Amino acid sequence: MARILSTLIIGLIFGSGIALSGMINPAKVLNFFDFTGTWDPSLAFVMGGALIVTSIGYFFILKRPAPLLDISFHLPLKQQIDRPLIVGSGIFGIGWGIGGFCPGGSIPALGLMQTDVYILVGSMLMGILIARIMRRKMQCH
Repeated sequence: MARILSTLIIGLIFGSGIALSGMINPAKVLNFFDFTGTWDPSLAFVMGGALIVTSIGYFFILKRPAPLLDISFHLPLKQQIDRPLIVGSGIFGIGWGIGGFCPGGSIPALGLMQTDVYILVGSMLMGILIARIMRRKMQCH
């Protein structure tokens, strides 16, 4: 129960941060990519702030033998850049640029009750499902 409650609290803090920073507004996100027009650098500051907080957190947390609510850390073991990583990153970036929502920002934006957000989150979930099916098929061969 403590794990579920901590996950909920962390999600609420993250969602609040995304909402307060304005990153649930797709126009604000899309303006970040518009270098020759209405460029808005605020997304870079949000991402930079998140990187600083995460780096400090990892510095202290990874000194512990295990997380508070689990028996071990679950960190990626893969260190090489491969085709699936590059293709997935490209698809992620294209989707972000077209929709104006990062997946992390789209979840709190569901509260806006806008059709485009529901379409985006539904598409994202379908993409995750398709990727999982394809990965399983590739592992079977």
